Amino acid sequence: MWRYLRPDVARVWKDPETLKRLRRYRNIIDDKNWAKYILAKDISCEVMLDDEPDALWAENTRLSGILQEYITSVDDGKPRISGDSVERSFLDLKIRIAHGILQNCHFCERRCGVDRTRDKNGWCKLGAESRVSSAFLHSGEEAPLVPSGTIFFASCCFGCVFCQNHDISTNPNSGQIVDPEHLAAIAQSLFLDGALNINYVGGDPIPNTHTIMASLQYQESNVTQLWNSNLYCSLETMNLLRDVFDVYLPDFKYGNNECAERLSGVKNYFDVISRNHLIAYESGEVIIRHLVLPNHTECCTIPILEWVAKNMPNCMVNIMAQYRPEHRVRKYPEEFSDINRRVSNDEMRIAFEKADELGICWRPVS
Repeated sequence: MWRYLRPDVARVWKDPETLKRLRRYRNIIDDKNWAKYILAKDISCEVMLDDEPDALWAENTRLSGILQEYITSVDDGKPRISGDSVERSFLDLKIRIAHGILQNCHFCERRCGVDRTRDKNGWCKLGAESRVSSAFLHSGEEAPLVPSGTIFFASCCFGCVFCQNHDISTNPNSGQIVDPEHLAAIAQSLFLDGALNINYVGGDPIPNTHTIMASLQYQESNVTQLWNSNLYCSLETMNLLRDVFDVYLPDFKYGNNECAERLSGVKNYFDVISRNHLIAYESGEVIIRHLVLPNHTECCTIPILEWVAKNMPNCMVNIMAQYRPEHRVRKYPEEFSDINRRVSNDEMRIAFEKADELGICWRPVS
């Protein structure tokens, strides 16, 4: 069915550049490699889960190195360790750390510090509960990802004035409450329906890291775990994700801090996002999404492409033309007059030509 809906989906895996940049993901699809979250369950945690946070983080760092060696070994064809005898796994450790972060919330770099376990809401307007607005097989994602098992979470840690999903991102009560076991059942159902990956999106998955991490305990299928996010994560969150997520689909919106603060209400954007993109690139496979904004090619698009070419040469970049003035831009057109129109053909041409000049592997969405 997907072949007929999206001819590029069938063609994309004949492209040597796609195979080069997404080799491990392809191998998971073909059952030649194991998804990282499964291998994390094979690694034994040697500290007690009620130990002090510093001890838990030290163990996370130690086991991260062990897991990377283990992944390389198993990818090379050596047998897996049986996880059945593991009393406390590396994944269990990460779930415990995530619960600790929830008590002084700093999943995102806003670091609001709210104890979301005590019926208090963070900046994202969420308490401890996570809500799924929708979950379905998505045929509109990048060609290598289709069909993608997308799970849309309510709320977000950004405040983009042009948000096209503002009905989800600004409404913490959108959808139904899910616990980790229910979320795992949703993921399993999507996999059985043909999903090539489990795609956590929104809104944004960041405020829901604790629920997503805990759901992996109940998942068993060898399927790619994909983090689809604005990537305004704290360093602590990235250190939880890096050992269990196989593919990242992050937004890279702005080429400077000033545009980000004005249009998305976040501070130190470029510093945080560039750091997190590097962590994702070092620990997994990456398809960057860059939405070209009208009148922002010089200040945002070109600096982003130059940074990516220098620092992440083997990732893929989807240069997107789907911007439309929505949400607050539509409501306050004079305040946001610079982005109160669609992106022009000339602006897209500049972006594509710059990517070609820099040797970036870019793929527009059809």
